[in-house]
Amino acid sequence: MRRVVVTGLGALTPIGVGQEAFHKAQLAGQSGVRPITRFDASALPVRIAAEVDVDPGAYLDRKELRRLDRFVQYALIAAHLALEDAGLRPEDLDPERRHPGGHGHRRDGNLGGPEQGLPGAGPEPHQSLLHPHDDRQHGLGPHRHALRLHGALLHRRHRLRHGLGRLGNAMRMIQLGEADLVLAGGTEAAITPMAIGAFAVMRALSTRNEEPTKASRPFTLSRDGFVMGEGAGVLVLEEYEHARRRGARIYAELIGFGRSADAHHITEPHPEGRGAALAMERALKDAGIPREAVGYINAHGTSTPVGDRAEVLAIKRVFGEHAKKLMVSSTKSMIGHLLGAAGAVEAIATVQALYHGVIPPPSTSRTPTPSWTWTSSPSPGRHGWTTPFPTPSPSAGKTPSSSSKGSRCSSPGKGFWSWRQAASPPTPKKPKTPGGGPSRARVPLPHPLPEGPGPDPPHHRLPPPGI
Repeated sequence: MRRVVVTGLGALTPIGVGQEAFHKAQLAGQSGVRPITRFDASALPVRIAAEVDVDPGAYLDRKELRRLDRFVQYALIAAHLALEDAGLRPEDLDPERRHPGGHGHRRDGNLGGPEQGLPGAGPEPHQSLLHPHDDRQHGLGPHRHALRLHGALLHRRHRLRHGLGRLGNAMRMIQLGEADLVLAGGTEAAITPMAIGAFAVMRALSTRNEEPTKASRPFTLSRDGFVMGEGAGVLVLEEYEHARRRGARIYAELIGFGRSADAHHITEPHPEGRGAALAMERALKDAGIPREAVGYINAHGTSTPVGDRAEVLAIKRVFGEHAKKLMVSSTKSMIGHLLGAAGAVEAIATVQALYHGVIPPPSTSRTPTPSWTWTSSPSPGRHGWTTPFPTPSPSAGKTPSSSSKGSRCSSPGKGFWSWRQAASPPTPKKPKTPGGGPSRARVPLPHPLPEGPGPDPPHHRLPPPGI
């Protein structure tokens, strides 16, 4: 079966725009949670969220902005960032072999959403834009026009799994020969009065309005709910030989994917985490690797009492004694819960951890739940984990052993990824794109994984399948 690699990362997050800014903010343990500025939240019990600080006009045509909801703007920006990071231009590719993979998302109500309604006496003034506008509100719909993408557009509106699910679909398309390159990810812009109010009524959100940067605290004893976030994440997935021929930088290889459903409750996970456990088991089977090969899990970790507990039980159920040696953390401590964009953005964070050989710390110091001490995180303010053991001694500048191959997982029933670390030799320098372009620097690993067969240049080499 054809191999699938990651060659481009586009991150639009509350702590950074662009994959480099996002990664640096993670290493600094920076929190993007602040008082809400998107609207007047003074009358709501929850007045904090993780908002994106970006000027869409710097990336998109001003005329086009009037017709696009905010979540679509985020999707476009993240896709452009991913293509730029991958060193790709639309004219360089075969239009029939590139695909705008699906985006999971919600409407944010800016145009025609549930909070907006039709102004004025009737719908007549709006009919001329109604149908094309609706088509363009599919997260990747605008990409087909702007980038002349002729492949299949897979669009879904599921709850929290879209980002991971779309990556799984994209991986299969490439493995089966339907495409050589796919853009896949998720986008979200749900910081609105209706969304904040509804989740607050459900008592799902943290009410730490006076200390927003400490509100999202996954896996801790004092967690009291998640923090709403927004943003988008897009990954460029590419067939390995296609990437090798064009001299692409390879971040990681996708080797397995699994998904499931709890069949338990509309919002609450199974109390024993059965759905999440099944997804992890399916991913490990798909990847063909033993449980002991996993060194890191980027957890869903929303900071809710019930959800975090179920996820911990699922990890212990799948990994048994090896769970004590795992490193587990949640990116949501810094960016909140991005809902439809969470899976894609956290997949980017996991790929960055593998590529750079360091796992970011949480945004603040917290007291973990006593029985979950094996999920302890790197100390805040440090560079992150530098060893695959449960009691790390973080130190800036060091790198982990090659046994930290890594995986990522999400919440019960949402999906679980298995990744393989790319080999360490640095990529040759390439001409900078306008505006400076992305840096190609990386942290070399002391013991790279075995090289693949054939005379590939060193910076293209990946370990052979099944290792």
